Formats: sequence, structure tokens, C-alpha cells
Amino acid sequence: MRIAFFGLPLAGYLLARDGHEIVFAGLSRRRSPGERRLRRLIGEERVRVVPKVDDPAVVRAVKEAAPDLLVSWFWTTKLTPRLLTVAPLGAFGVHPSLLPRHRGPDPYFWTILHGDAVAGVTAHRLADEYDTGAILARRELAVDPGWSAFRLAKALDRPSLALLRETTRAFAAGALPPDLPQDDAVATLAPEPTDAELEIDWTRPVDEVLRLIRAAAPWPGAYTFVGDREISVVGAARASVTMKALQPGEAAVWQGRLVIRAADGAVTLLAGRTEDDGELSAEQLAELAS
Repeated sequence: MRIAFFGLPLAGYLLARDGHEIVFAGLSRRRSPGERRLRRLIGEERVRVVPKVDDPAVVRAVKEAAPDLLVSWFWTTKLTPRLLTVAPLGAFGVHPSLLPRHRGPDPYFWTILHGDAVAGVTAHRLADEYDTGAILARRELAVDPGWSAFRLAKALDRPSLALLRETTRAFAAGALPPDLPQDDAVATLAPEPTDAELEIDWTRPVDEVLRLIRAAAPWPGAYTFVGDREISVVGAARASVTMKALQPGEAAVWQGRLVIRAADGAVTLLAGRTEDDGELSAEQLAELAS
């Protein structure tokens, strides 16, 4: 099957290895894994790096390539309606959440922040609005309570690629399951977190504080202030002491570790960074408060 591909090159390369003909490849990032292999397999002339999808020349190139299907995997900008209607079989992509839950660019953050027990990936039709197209297939994954957003993202990579390839094969075989419209009534959004959402609120329970830290780790990082120092916290744990003598947000050094009081206990800071000092160990964090 002839495919116009938009996204990270590894997926395009794997689709080509599966026997599909990649007639156009728009790459979403420069120098990403798989780019050289993709160029070698399909030819330099078919590859464009970060093309402007609203450029008439790009739309014309995709049309002239005459794809049967348009496939997207981690393409980071909205594909125009003109592109979405180029291929006779339409367009689909894979989103790293169980749509319609966590529509948007950062489902990893919100999955961890909300304490979801199950995450997953969804193959869906591409529509004019992000992540709203009909569902084609899904795969679920149990979330380890200790995972960070980064760990969740890594855990979903393989299922995402597998579902992309499986769904593409279904298109090629004419055996695609029926489109399942999304239920907008139960949809949730997953925008990039704001600075206000990334600041640690120490009046919240310890479990909520730790989920925020994991959700933002390692980047952009949940942050707090110790004195006048802003610290991005990328590793933390429930403290073995409650620090009842402190008010929420107050810090102390306990057994060589920086501990901050929360609503129902305390949090030990294990790793962090500052703009001035870069990465900081637990011992270095304690030194900041001493």
C-alpha cells in the first residue's frame, strides 16, 4: 500500500520494512532515530524534514505522490484539511492515551497526575480538531504507581508502534474494524501544564504532591521554593517522619535529607535541579537549606 507518512522516522522506517511503499515522508524532528535508515530505504527525494504542512508546495507534493493512506505518528502540528483528504482511505494516527481520555499534547503528565491505573494507546482517524476522530483500535497498559511521566512514555512506545503497524496492515487488507465515534461527554483534555499547575502546593496530601512530581519528571519538573531558591524536584518520597511541628511548605533537614511538610505528612527530596547549579543530589539539596 502507498503511504504518505508524517512523524518520527522510526515509524516510517518500520512501515516500509513491513512492505508498504512510503511515497512521502514528512519528519517531525531533525536527526531522530531511524532517519538515516528511512532515507536509505525509500530514497532521499521522498523525505522532507519538518515540512510546513500549510505550504501549497507540500500539499502538491503529497498529492502527486498519490498515497492510498496517510499515517501519522508523533507529528506535532495540526495536519491541514487539504492533507487529510488527499488519500482515498483517509488518515489515521496513534495517540498515547485511551481516547477520549486525555486529548492533547501531554497525556503522560495528566495520566500520572490523576493516578490513572490504566493507560494505553489509541489508533484513530485524524480530524480537523486534535484527537477527536473516530476510534479504530486501542491497547491498554497497567500503570505502575511509581512511574514518572517519562517512564510511562517509554512504556507506551512499543504498544504505540505495534498498534500503528497492525492498523496499517488492516487498512491494506481491507479488514479494518468499523469506526467508533468518540463520546465527547466523557472526554478530558491534556494540555501542556502551566507554571501554576507545576508549582507544588504543600497544603495538598503527600500522595498528590508525589504524583505531581512524578508527572512532571524529569522535564519540565514540578517546582517549589526553599527560601529564595527555586528548585525543580525530579525525585521524592514520603518521609518517614510527619514533621508536625512545621507548617505546610516549611522545610527542615532530617537525617541529611531535605524534608518539606505537606498536608498529611512530609516529603523527602531526593533529586532536583536549579537554574544556577544544575542537577542536585539529595545531599546537595539538603545543603541548600542548611
